[in-house]
Amino acid sequence: MTHTDGRLSPQARAAVEAGIPDSTRRAYSSDFRQFATWCAENGHGYLPATADTVTEYIAHLIATPRPRTGQPYSPSSIERVIASIRTAHKAAALTPPETKGARKVLSGYRAALSDSDDDAARQRAQHKRVNAAVPATLRKFVSAMDRTTLKGKRDAALLLLGHAVAARASELVALNVGSVTVDPEGRGIAVSVYRKKVKKWTNPKVMYGSHPATCPVRATLALLEALAAEGRTDGPLFVRLDRHSRLAPPMTRRGRPIGDPEGRMTTQAAADVIENAAAAAGAEGRWRGHSLRRGFVTAARAAGADMVDIGRHGGWADGSKALLAYIEEDDGWSDNNPLIGIGL
Repeated sequence: MTHTDGRLSPQARAAVEAGIPDSTRRAYSSDFRQFATWCAENGHGYLPATADTVTEYIAHLIATPRPRTGQPYSPSSIERVIASIRTAHKAAALTPPETKGARKVLSGYRAALSDSDDDAARQRAQHKRVNAAVPATLRKFVSAMDRTTLKGKRDAALLLLGHAVAARASELVALNVGSVTVDPEGRGIAVSVYRKKVKKWTNPKVMYGSHPATCPVRATLALLEALAAEGRTDGPLFVRLDRHSRLAPPMTRRGRPIGDPEGRMTTQAAADVIENAAAAAGAEGRWRGHSLRRGFVTAARAAGADMVDIGRHGGWADGSKALLAYIEEDDGWSDNNPLIGIGL
């Protein structure tokens, strides 16, 4: 049951979608398709949807096990579902449904999980974080790479530069050769990064590291030199490679070109590089694109960097509460314990 007033042209709709990060758009699309299916099966309209329909759907989600996990949605996943429904309405130039009732259901669900004696239930009440790739971890990751190959150079630069500029995977793969500028005074490089979340360009400065193996400047310059040897002096910085560590040829399906015509890596491929590096180094945990961004914040804060400087370097707005969530917590027995030195 769909309604549209026709005010949004295909071009305008495409422009709206372009402002949503790829990973978010994929998740939102899947979430809204499932919502639309449930509405159709239960006799509800979904575009536009009423507030009561959304509330009923959220009540359904908290009580229905997912086929893949055997558990209901986590609170953070339900937050995304609500956002997907509102986003779909906005993209169709429709007024999003009121979600106060749905959020009251979600609030009660989160409280019930938090108060549960079941460890698995309490974990579902929290956001599922990725591990933080701090410098000590990155040393292990890059030590397992063959950095004489183009693939090794690319993967090492992706990890080290991604950490140094606190980049999301989508921001990393968007970088071009021309995004990197060498400092004329020899202090390092400047990197032009577009931060989709805050919709602005940043230009973080990356200085030479004290350890050559994990120096992001050396790793990036090595990749640029290797690309130039292949005749690539412009275009994407992080490119697709074949299994022989050669520049991958253009991809086609049924004779038609698919993927980025310049061979740019996808966000998923960049995340896979991080995950594969962790596996090769024997690191346990959950390692994805955000591991680099979390690792930067954790390491910079542990080194005493000011939170404002950390935020501006990584593209967070001043005073961002979300920034605090990126700091990896220690076990409480370190010098960071707030009880130290207070006079007890």
